[in-house]
Amino acid sequence: MAGLIIRVWLDGKTDTNELSALKAWLEREKPLEELVRSRNLHIEERARQDTPPGRMGPDWEIVLRVIETSSGVVLLAEQVAEQTRRAVNAWRTNRGRVGQGEPPNPRVEPPQNSDEE
Repeated sequence: MAGLIIRVWLDGKTDTNELSALKAWLEREKPLEELVRSRNLHIEERARQDTPPGRMGPDWEIVLRVIETSSGVVLLAEQVAEQTRRAVNAWRTNRGRVGQGEPPNPRVEPPQNSDEE
């Protein structure tokens, strides 16, 4: 499925519960939720494929895949990336209020081409 992808990583020793909580948060954000419902956006958790050699266990990431449906896919991906940054920051603020300890620092990667299936 060709399109553009946006990756979200959390620093440090982030467990899969944190990652799942962030994914659920992103899926409920209004603009992103509408794109998921219309099947123009797919959000998934997966092990990072570029983890440095020698690391114990996989690092995890959230991948937002903007499905290529029209010539406006690049513009849509930029909008999704900006909304993702806002949502991740809101999640981190909320997590800091209700969670134990310091929340992880997120990194949102700009949209990149993807020909992944």
